[in-house]
Amino acid sequence: MQLRIPSAIFSLRNRVGIGWLLLCCFWLNTACVRSSGGTPLSTQPPTPSLAPASVGVTKVPAPDATARRFLEAWKNDDYLSMYRMLTTLSQDAISEEEFIQHYRGIASEVALAGVDYSILSALVSSPQSAQVSYRVTLRSALVGDITRDTLMNLSRENGEWRIQWNDTLVLPELVGENYLAMERYVPGRGNIYDREGKALAAQSDVTAIGIVPGQILPEQSEQLYSVLVSLLGIRAEDLQARLAAFPPGSDWYLPLGEVSSSEIARYYDTLASLSGVQLSPYKARYYFDGGIAPHVVGYVSTIQAEKVDEYLRKGYRRDERVGQMGLEKWGEEYLSGKRGGALYVINEQGQPVTRLAEVQAEPAQSIYTTLNKDLQIGVQRAINGFRGAIVVLERDSGRVLAMASSPTFDPNAFEPSNFNSFTLLNEIFSDPNRPYLNRASQGLYPLGSTFKIITMAAALETGQYSAESTYNCGYFFEEIAGVRLNDWTYERFLQDGKTQPSGLLTLPQGLIRSCNPFFWHIGLSLYRAGFTTAVTDMARSFGLGKPTGIEGVEEESGQIPVPASEIDATNQAIGQGNMLVTPLQAAAFVAAVGNGGTLYQPQVIEKIVSIDGTETHTFAPKVNGQLAVTPENLKVIQEAMRGVVASNRPYGTAWHRFTGLDIRVAGKTGTAESGSGKPHAWFIGYTFENRPNKPDIAVAVVVENVGEGSEYAAPIFRRVIELYFYGQPGKLYPWESTYYITSTPTPEGFETPTPEPTLPQPPSP
Repeated sequence: MQLRIPSAIFSLRNRVGIGWLLLCCFWLNTACVRSSGGTPLSTQPPTPSLAPASVGVTKVPAPDATARRFLEAWKNDDYLSMYRMLTTLSQDAISEEEFIQHYRGIASEVALAGVDYSILSALVSSPQSAQVSYRVTLRSALVGDITRDTLMNLSRENGEWRIQWNDTLVLPELVGENYLAMERYVPGRGNIYDREGKALAAQSDVTAIGIVPGQILPEQSEQLYSVLVSLLGIRAEDLQARLAAFPPGSDWYLPLGEVSSSEIARYYDTLASLSGVQLSPYKARYYFDGGIAPHVVGYVSTIQAEKVDEYLRKGYRRDERVGQMGLEKWGEEYLSGKRGGALYVINEQGQPVTRLAEVQAEPAQSIYTTLNKDLQIGVQRAINGFRGAIVVLERDSGRVLAMASSPTFDPNAFEPSNFNSFTLLNEIFSDPNRPYLNRASQGLYPLGSTFKIITMAAALETGQYSAESTYNCGYFFEEIAGVRLNDWTYERFLQDGKTQPSGLLTLPQGLIRSCNPFFWHIGLSLYRAGFTTAVTDMARSFGLGKPTGIEGVEEESGQIPVPASEIDATNQAIGQGNMLVTPLQAAAFVAAVGNGGTLYQPQVIEKIVSIDGTETHTFAPKVNGQLAVTPENLKVIQEAMRGVVASNRPYGTAWHRFTGLDIRVAGKTGTAESGSGKPHAWFIGYTFENRPNKPDIAVAVVVENVGEGSEYAAPIFRRVIELYFYGQPGKLYPWESTYYITSTPTPEGFETPTPEPTLPQPPSP
């Protein structure tokens, strides 16, 4: 008989004495021998024996589980967890910080977009050592996938598997002192154009221009200023104001702006002959005319230090410029093209060992905007000198033709190689007026009386009012116990001693005359009748209180609260209270009023075009919704808005601003209390020319802390209409001596609308 001893017994050598094992074996040999028939050789009773031993078995843990945790941590960029899984000897060879930086460096160099792996096999060669074979794929943003099979050696420490680290765990080619190096192929950045292909941003040879006032010869100053005004497109008075801020005879450098080298060539000989001017050429991304729609186009700048690794992993070079705002940021994927590269293994001597992969770069695409360059420049000039914004939309499509925020900024300031950069950036970020804020889409304002369009719509749609509803509009509103509110006519009477209250008005006339008591009455009566959210719901159907959805431009949502009390409802009805709206939202909803009720999503991207001319994206109108107003009621509102500006209805609040204009316009003034300083001036409206070759437009204008809408916003609105239809300004602003030259610090006072003869005489105040 062959004796078989379970192998597990031999694992007990550290627990059971060898003598006991010999005794056990002797007993087994003597007690278990039987005859061929299966009977014992002896009938003697067996000698008493020891009880069977309890045998414990310690299993060796599977090394592939440890390998998988290590590789999973790598996949998740969890380098700290990877380090903690290394053997003591490996940790002695490389510190935690060095290890983490090493793996981050590999990720950056390879432009690592991700890591995939699969375990192929695991071998335990002894209780203290093991080896795991695995397949690893490095997914590079530049050269694609690199797949290799490699090995991981493990050692047991304190009963756990730990990893013997070296660089072959990344790729087997990284033996000894070999390392990875990527040569990056970067295509030129795509351009940004207006809708007609006129450049707004492009790579160019540029010259920064500045002057040293103390070096200007008196006999040359007039000629120098004339050239600079022509070359830079700045106003002579602005140049003089900047010079006046410098001490007489100062040798400080005054930066003025930048022009492309091709533009400066026409004036170069003249400039070279004049003292005090300084020209500093450089090559970079250039924003024409000191920034055309800079809040929309945006700017590029160097990669911020905290984001360098992120961009390196995307395939960028460390010294590249990236989009930081507007379309430059939104369209980075298109404008930067598809990068390529060649990944090499380099030996200790710095020589290439092998090229692992190579992919060529693909050209960038260009963005064509919906903007009209000439109109945009004119609109920026139209609001220059004020804080505020203008938005111009195609009424029937949602195209943004112009978007201006004032004060503005020069996006060329963000280019470090621009000699003017440091001073210009300091001016931008130290300006309390925050020129980098896009007031058109991020500025939040109460709408003032322009909101009465929405209140009127709610009044009509609830059925509580009709076009024939009337109200006696006096100086005061006293329908809430203990509260007296003054109409604007009373405030004006206190100033001029002659302005009369508006008297008996129909609902459309109430909008034309902008009678506050009438609309306070509407808001209060709707609230008391149970229509507590009617005005709020109507405002939200007009797109207020939420983003418009415009792409490429940062925007705020604003807010349209539900009134919680009678006084809230009263304030809301005239666009005051806690409501906040952006000029972009205002332009979008007034366009919807003008086009019959379709609320379009504003869009600033006309098309995206590849280098071979293929259009990879083209503009298509996008509908955000329909106004919750019947066609019949909308027509009543449109007719009332026409009355605001029509000269044959002289009680309209803005009729005197539109005399002589042969463009058919409808609109609404607004004067919104801001909570600080003078009120904000609003004017919103649209055209209805129906010209086949000139689409109608909708415009929103807001001017901060200046006074009434008819004084400031309405003249600016008219200027925009003239620029669009005539290509040039027509009527001077009340505050201009000549176009764009201010004659007085503030515009002329309000011209009181002539009341109808039937309106009552004012009582004594």
